Amino acid sequence: MKFRSLLSASVVLSLSATLAACSAEPPATAVAGNGVDASTATSAADFGGLDALVSAAQEEGELNVIALPEDWANYGAIITGFEDKYDITVNSANPNASSAEEIQAAENQAGQDTAPDVFDLGAAVALANTDKFAPYKVETWDSIPEGNKDTEGLWVNNYTGIMSVGYDSSRIEEPKKLDDLLGEMYRGAVALNGDPTQAGAAFAAVGNISALSGGSVADFGAGIDWMQKLKDAGNFLTVDPTPATIASGETPVVFDWSFNNIAAASGKSDFKTTIVPGAAYVSFYNEAISNDAPHPAAARLWQEWIFSDEAQQLFLEGNSVPVRVDALKESGAVDQALLDGATFGTTSADWITPTVDDTDAANKLLTERWSALTK
Repeated sequence: MKFRSLLSASVVLSLSATLAACSAEPPATAVAGNGVDASTATSAADFGGLDALVSAAQEEGELNVIALPEDWANYGAIITGFEDKYDITVNSANPNASSAEEIQAAENQAGQDTAPDVFDLGAAVALANTDKFAPYKVETWDSIPEGNKDTEGLWVNNYTGIMSVGYDSSRIEEPKKLDDLLGEMYRGAVALNGDPTQAGAAFAAVGNISALSGGSVADFGAGIDWMQKLKDAGNFLTVDPTPATIASGETPVVFDWSFNNIAAASGKSDFKTTIVPGAAYVSFYNEAISNDAPHPAAARLWQEWIFSDEAQQLFLEGNSVPVRVDALKESGAVDQALLDGATFGTTSADWITPTVDDTDAANKLLTERWSALTK
C-alpha cells in the first residue's frame, strides 16, 4: 500500500547524505532521433504521432517513478503493463513516500539521471508545486472531464478511491456512524494514513471527517475538532498503518482510501472495509510530468499509458475509480461488478471533494492547528 508516511529524521538525514554523495550526472539528451526536443513536447503530435513518441521513449530505455507501491491502486500491474507493452525499464524508487517527499526527491536530485520523471500526487501537494510540472496533453485528453485537468495539462487527475474505514472484524464492531469511533471499544485503535499536512490520504480523511461532523470540505475545522475529541477519548492511534501493522493487529481501525483498505484484507481476511454513512469523500490523485525529467519522452509515454483504456481499466481492477470511467462505460470496457465494488454503490452524485480554494484553506488551517493536536 502507498501509505505515504513521513520518513523519520534519521532516515531523511541518511537519504540526504546519500544524495549528496551521488555524482550529479546530467540527464541524457532530450533530443529524440527525429530532432524533437522531448522536454518541451506538449503532445504526441509534437513528435510526429504516438508511434514516434514510442520510438523516442524506447531510445531512452528507462523511466523513473516514485511513491508507487505495487499494491496501491494496482500500480504493480500498471508498471508491468507499461514495461511489457513498450520494452522500457521502470525504476521504482521509495514506494512508500508521501506526496511531499516526491517533490523533495525531485529537488534533491535535480539534474541527476535518477530524478523522478513523473509524479503521482495528492491534490494539496500538486496544486502547491505546479511550477515543477511540464505541460502535456494526452491523446485521450478530450475524454477526461474538464474539472479533472489543468487547462494547460500541467496536472491531470488519474484515479480516486472513496474515503473509508477499515476495521479488524475479529476484535471490533463495524462503526455505523462517525461518533461510534469515540466509544470505549475503539480505545487506542483509530489511525490515519499519515500526516494530513503531508499525505493525501490523511488530508482526505480529515476532510471526510469534517463533512461527517458538522463541517464541510470548505471547513476542515470541524474535522480537526473531532480528531481532538478522538484524542481526548484515548482512541487516536498515532501509528502510520502499513500492511504489516494491519496484519498484526497493531492498527485495528484505519481511515484510508477504499482501495487500500480492501487490499489490506489480502493479508488479514478479518479486515473489512466500510463507508461511514453520510458524505462520500473522493479526491483524485494527480499525474504530472517533472519539468526536470531525465527521460522526458518516456515520461510523456507514461502519461499516454496512464490515460489509455487499458491502464484505466487496471486502476478499476485495483478497486480505484479511474478518471475516464465515463468514457470506459461508453465504450463498454467497464466491468460493472468491478465498478460497483470500487464505488461501494455510490455514484458521482453522492461524492464530495474540495475545490482549489477549499484545499488552500484546508492546508492553511492544518498547518496552523495539526501539530498541536499530535503533541
